[in-house]
This record gives sequence, structure tokens and C-alpha cells, in this order.
Amino acid sequence: MRTGQTHPEVAALLERGHRLGADRRNTNYGGGNTSAKATGTDPVTGGPVELLWVKGSGGDVGTLTEAGLAVLRLDRLRSLVDVYPGVHREDEMVAAFDYCLHGRGGAAPSIDTAMHGLVDAAHVDHLHPDAGIALATAADGPELTRRCFGDRVLWVPWRRPGFQLGLDIAAIARDNPQAIGVILGGHGITAWGATSAECEARSLEIIETATRFLAEHGRPQPFGPVLDGYRPLPAEQRRDRAAAMAPTLRGLASTDSRRQGRFQVGHFTDDADVLDFLARTEHPRLAALGTSCPDHFLRTKVRPLVLDLPPDAPLPDVLDRLRELHEEYRQDYRAYYQRYAGPDSPPIRGADPAIVLVPGVGMFSFGRDRQTARVAAEYYRNAIEVMRGAEAVSTYAPIDEAEKFRIEYWQLEEAKLRRMPKPKTLAGRVALVTGGGSGIGAAIARRLADEGACVVVADRNVQGAASVADGIGSADRAVAVSVDVTEAAGIEAAFAEAALAFGGVDLVVNNAGLSISKSLLETTEADWDVQHDVMARGSFLVSRAAARLMLAQGLGGDLVYVASKNSVFAGPNNIAYSAAKADQAHQVRLLAAELGEHGIRVNGVNPDGVVRGSGIFASGWGAQRAAVYGVPEEELGAYYARRTLLKREVLPEHVANAVFALTGGELSHTTGLHVPVDSGVAAAFLR
Repeated sequence: MRTGQTHPEVAALLERGHRLGADRRNTNYGGGNTSAKATGTDPVTGGPVELLWVKGSGGDVGTLTEAGLAVLRLDRLRSLVDVYPGVHREDEMVAAFDYCLHGRGGAAPSIDTAMHGLVDAAHVDHLHPDAGIALATAADGPELTRRCFGDRVLWVPWRRPGFQLGLDIAAIARDNPQAIGVILGGHGITAWGATSAECEARSLEIIETATRFLAEHGRPQPFGPVLDGYRPLPAEQRRDRAAAMAPTLRGLASTDSRRQGRFQVGHFTDDADVLDFLARTEHPRLAALGTSCPDHFLRTKVRPLVLDLPPDAPLPDVLDRLRELHEEYRQDYRAYYQRYAGPDSPPIRGADPAIVLVPGVGMFSFGRDRQTARVAAEYYRNAIEVMRGAEAVSTYAPIDEAEKFRIEYWQLEEAKLRRMPKPKTLAGRVALVTGGGSGIGAAIARRLADEGACVVVADRNVQGAASVADGIGSADRAVAVSVDVTEAAGIEAAFAEAALAFGGVDLVVNNAGLSISKSLLETTEADWDVQHDVMARGSFLVSRAAARLMLAQGLGGDLVYVASKNSVFAGPNNIAYSAAKADQAHQVRLLAAELGEHGIRVNGVNPDGVVRGSGIFASGWGAQRAAVYGVPEEELGAYYARRTLLKREVLPEHVANAVFALTGGELSHTTGLHVPVDSGVAAAFLR
């Protein structure tokens, strides 16, 4: 095979993984791994060599690419059996995998590499299906596995992932030729086959057989009857309540991370299965037991925080109770860490919950970014289905707390965390940009997203906002909201949408604007009113809504006003626009003085003559200003540049740069400042 070509068995492996990973009932995002063994070419001798391709550490089966595979020499990997020092030192074997790599080795080998390499089958799948884990976490899992599968699928008692587990599974496969796979106690399933197709078919057979078994033999109400008063609120009320709770919860969930200068990003879901679980009598007991599968609790923490009030409790009472429960959770988590931590344990990673369950409303999840928060929610939804299945046929009995700690604070997991790239400057921040659907606002939204922020693109033109958000990326990075900044109710709704999307907001850019260039005598009351409504009144309304949300979060924040050089420069035929901008400029000073004690910084940017890419100039303002100065409209940008000290044209990206400079951390002790972005207009120098 020529260098650069994908091996046919690798192509089949990737296709199999994509099919299996496309259905989250088969395995979670980032969970499980698949592998293939085949003959490759030794790049040194040109001769044949037996190789193992296996999903590398941290990858996702459903989106796996060839670059995400670790590639190892099978003879060297299997030779490790002869030097294996025993289960008490099995972690050392992960470092030994590096000496088995073929060529550059591809991705970093995961802890499950031994399982794939030692099983004597060409293809191996290790997955985390809900139905399989339900049997794996049932109190009488071994007997249920026998009843469900006979001797076709066998039981492996709980063992932490590693080299010894690989040896155990390999021995079962060798000694039981009739077996197609195993149920791993407390964990998941593993299947194998001579071909990729056979391996996939066996994985699906195990999952489908377990699913049928649970359906045929399970009790109709495994979570018990509905609790009186705990039925879900109507959809609109649920989401209103969730939006009102989210900022407070985000602030609580960020208690420890904010000390490192990072905030948690939130995610909310009110899926029917979550709401049903929280409405039932058994949900407090089951939630307290925590999740079981290692991939679950590594993302959801050892257990969730559960609100113990009914859905119709008054909001102030709910928020007060959540604060109490949060402090109790932190105390319990620190005690959990202290119970099991040893001299070599990694430091505690924070005592705040990753999952918060609110009966009648839904589930909030938190993480370092929105994808992490969303995936945590997906894992807990899977955990609910695991509990449902286990309780239907038995009693849910996850692995004990000490074993959970051994995995959560495993040095190998710590090493994986250390390999993660350094977060971007605005990672964990949530920005809302008004007028974000075009021009300067779009440039600001893109720049903040490039620096790691989640961005809410707010604009009256929702199609334009959606186009900008889509260009930034998925809903994990940006969402569009429709807002007219002259309407207080619409602004509050936009912030509520931001809270549901990301947990809150802590960086707001007042950018929405328009301009009508007329002399004093030509300016009508309507001209005056519309410009003041959008820029002066609109900025006030947006800032008021932002301050309410930021105070609820308790995380401080940034308000940035895109004002104008005209807020200090007396240009011709511009009375309404310049007066509105002067109003905005003074709002910066007033709000900086008022909000500083809450850690909210308020600053402004004063651009001049942003012609190219500007929504305002494209809507007629450019033609009006060109007429005032007696130049062709197409030369207006050059005209503005010639009158500056630097002789440079100002573009939307330059304004975006200033917004980032004010919010990126380097000016953390600056508030009440206006930054000129005008290439140097002496008449607009701030005094």
C-alpha cells in the first residue's frame, strides 16, 4: 500500500464507528472506543508488520478521523504481557504503549488500548449503551446477564479500565469461543469479531437484546409514581422559570473557577425524560447514588445537585434554597475528596456541581465551554436511562464511591487534562452584541468568538444575525436572537434567550445604531426621536437588562458602548446623531461610577468614519455625509483617512480590536474609559 492511502480495514473501522456513534443510545459523545488489527508495512524494512488501529485518548467514535487513531505494533503491545508488573502498578503500562507505536503513532493511546490489543479478534468495540450499562449497574447484574444472553455474552466483574481489564477480557474471549462479547460490571460492553461487519453486528446484537430484555421484563414505573405537586410546569412557564434561575445558578457553579479567572458556561434542557424522572418519587434516592459508568461521572461529577422544592415554589424561595443547597454540596464534595484523597492524588478540581436538577423545570449543566456543558447534560440523560433500566428489572447499584474517586482523581485522567490546549482569552465568557447582524457589530461578534467567547448575536434583522451566528459556528459558539433595542420587553426576552443558551451574559456591547445626516433646520422631531430611541434610550434599556442579569450572576462583567468620535467632535449637519452619541458617552461615565462596586466595568469606543462594511453607511448615511463634504460617496473612506493624523481608513475590524482590548483582561482595572478608533482626529482628542 502506498504511503498516504487509508488501509481498507481502517476505512471500515472509521465507517463502523461513525454508524455506531451516530446513535447516542449506543455510546456517549467521546465515550467508548473501536479498533482494527491488520497487516501494514514497516516503513524501515518495507516488510509486513501486524498493526493495531484504535481510537486515541479523548476522541469521539461518531466523528473519528484517521488522525484520531493511535497506531501500534501488535507484537510489541502483546509482549507487554511478559513484563506486566501486576494490577497494583498497571498505570505504568500506559507509558509503555509509547514504545509500541508504529511510526509517529498517531493519537495518544488511551487506557483501553490493552483491551483492544490483547483480545484475539481482528475488530473490537467497547461501547457505553444505556441498555448495556443498565444490566451492568443492576444489583443482580451477573444473573440478569445470564438470563438475557445465556453464554453468548458473559459477565466481567467491575474493574477499573486498564491493562488488567484487557487481560481479563482476553481470557474470557479465549476460553469461551461461543461468546461474542461481555458486559463489564458498572461500566459498559465489549464485543469482537473477525471482520468489521461481524463486530458491528455483534455490538448491535448485544445492545438490541438488552433493550428487548428490559422492555419485556421491566416494571412499568421504575421511578415510582408521580410526586404530588411535582408535575412539569407548562412549557412556556418552564422556560421563563429556567431563564430566571440560570444566571444565579451560573454564578454558583462558577464559585471555584472564577478564582482562576474563568467562568462556567451553562446549558439547559427540559427533555421529557428528564422531567418525568424529576416528577417521580424515587428521583431523590437515585440522584444521590450518582452515575456509574466512568465516562458518565467524569463529566457529571460524582452526583448532581437536586432542588427539593416543588415547581410552583416562589422564585425568591427557590433561589435562596439553591444557594443553601450549593453550600451543602460544596461541603459534601470537599468531604468526599478528603475521605479518599491520598498523598499522590491530584488537587481538588473544584467543589461546584456540574449538574443541577430542578423538578418541573429541567436540568442545568455547566462546563468550561458550551460543548462541555451540553455533553455533560447528554451524559446525565443517558444516566437517567441507565437508572430506568436497572430499576425496571432490579435495583440500581452503581460502583461505590471509593472507586468513583479512584477514577475521577486518577493520575492518568489528570495527565489527559494537562494535555488539553490552553483556553483562549475569553473562554467561558458570554457576550451579547446588539446590532450584531452586520457591519461593526458583526465584526465584534466574530472577534469575540475567535477569542473564545460564546456570542449572542442580537439584531432587529434576525436573518442577518442568523447569518453571522452561522458563520461563527454551531450553537455551542453562537446563537442569533431578534431584538429591537427600543422595546424593553424584547430586550428582556433576548437576555432570557441568552440565559437559556449559555447560562447568562457577562460581556455586552451596545452597538445598535443608525444615523440621519441633516442640518438643525432640516432635522424633524421624528429624526431626533428615532436616533435617540435607538442609541440613547436603547443603550439605557440594554444596559439596565444586562446589569440585572450580571448582578444575579455575581460575576462582574463588561459593558462596552460603541459611541463615536462625534460624541466629542462638533461636525456639520449632524445634530441628532451627535447628541445621541454624546448621551451614550456620558452613560459610560455614569454607569462606570454606579456599577463598579459590583465588578462591572463600563467603557466606550469612539470610532470615526467606518465606511467600508458599515451597515449605517450602506443605508444612506454615506451618501448624506459625502454630500456634506462635497466628495463622491465611493471616495468617502479615503476622504476620512486623509484628514486623520495616521492617514489610515478605519474598518469594522479595528473597532472590534478595541472592544477586545477593553474586555480581554489586559485592562482589568480600567473603567469609564473611551478609546478613540479614528486614526487620530485632533479635534476629537479627549480632554
